[in-house]
Amino acid sequence: MSGVVLRSAVEMLSMLRARKISALELADEHIRQIERLNPLLNAFIDFDADRVRTQAAAPDQAGGTPGLLSGLPMSVKASISVAGHRCETGSLLNQGHIAATDAVIVSRMRQAGAVVLGTTNCPEFLMAYETDNRVYGRTSNPWDFERTAGGSSGGESAAIAAGLSAGGLGSDSGGSVREPAHFTGICALKPTPGRIPGDGHLPPCVGPFSLLGSIGPMARTIGDVSLLFRVLSGHADAEPVSAPVAWQQHSMKELQQIPIGFFEDDGLIPVTAETRCAVWSAVTSLRRQGFRVEPFRPCALKEARELWWKLFVRSGAMLVDRLVAGREALISPVLRDFLRIAHAEEPLSGQELLTAWVDCDLVRGKMLAEMREWPVLLLPVCSVPAFRHGEREWDIGGQAVGYLDAMRYTQWFNVLGGPAAVLPVGRSPEGLPIGVQIAGRPYQDEVVLGVAAALERDFGYLPPPLAV
Repeated sequence: MSGVVLRSAVEMLSMLRARKISALELADEHIRQIERLNPLLNAFIDFDADRVRTQAAAPDQAGGTPGLLSGLPMSVKASISVAGHRCETGSLLNQGHIAATDAVIVSRMRQAGAVVLGTTNCPEFLMAYETDNRVYGRTSNPWDFERTAGGSSGGESAAIAAGLSAGGLGSDSGGSVREPAHFTGICALKPTPGRIPGDGHLPPCVGPFSLLGSIGPMARTIGDVSLLFRVLSGHADAEPVSAPVAWQQHSMKELQQIPIGFFEDDGLIPVTAETRCAVWSAVTSLRRQGFRVEPFRPCALKEARELWWKLFVRSGAMLVDRLVAGREALISPVLRDFLRIAHAEEPLSGQELLTAWVDCDLVRGKMLAEMREWPVLLLPVCSVPAFRHGEREWDIGGQAVGYLDAMRYTQWFNVLGGPAAVLPVGRSPEGLPIGVQIAGRPYQDEVVLGVAAALERDFGYLPPPLAV
């Protein structure tokens, strides 16, 4: 079964159904990969081989109709509750916290028959695009140990890219499943808020974060991401933003009728030459397949980014300040860096916060109006590929680009509340993966995934050399 851990989740499930491999054998293959590579990557922070084997033995022994994910080994970011597992959000302030119950999405995973491998590393309180904390340390990129696997779902991306997990769950309030996917060469979806229940996420997806944040599937292929989204999405009664929207299937002919707008940069923050090349490669592929793809850049991007800054950075810092008050000595350098950036401005006043909340709907309305003609957008994920641990500024074409500015290409769609998927398309001169982003209007998740799947015909996942 050499190489089985690097196959797609869809292929693994097909092998399980055909009895070419048992759930226990598949789990053992993943256990060996974890034991071999996790000491190098530091992706899993809570993993117990015996517990995994006990779960995996159950589908092999049970009768009846197997679930749609029966026997599939999956992982979960350590900010999503998995009963009996650590859910500490990378903070000494939460050290030792064990989740008592499963998040709704984890319950659905189990009901579908998935085998939970364990929980994966994340930055403290999820406030970074680099996974590092004082509880477990940093997670490294399987393409280059000197570089980050991204954040805040960096443990997930490293585990999936290196074949430690067939797929898993991350969360995204500013690019936190998409940036790591881009950095490690895998696929991810930030869904429309409400399509996947956020109940059981720590911190809770409430207030501004009910719009900005969502739990999203991550895997090596868009086909896998689509399967996870189809199986795990759906209305949850206790979820205030949960949407009773059923899975929608679109044919290739229907997708080809949807105009796609693309842009290489936002006119303010540049991207590397290889990133531009990846966007153009994607444009060429889609045009060849019969899609209409034309230059288009929404005018409301600058306003959307300003609102994201207020709601995520400044408002988020106010929430973190309350959590760490009197215990500042315990916080990690990565979180301290985020707070330093946020505290460069005065805390939001009540009037500013109320105005931002109102403006959010107005700006969303502008973007949605602009996207009537171009319902799907193709664009970069980030200004740069995976950066070295601790880097916070880059020179791109003679322009200095700061840390949070380089990541702005994902942040707009958290304010829009629309879906956005990432898949690998190009490579940097150092051989690092470069992804592109497919974004759409709210509740058009299946359209975004369909376009991404078409693009994946010409591109897609390649294993990092250490994983083979």
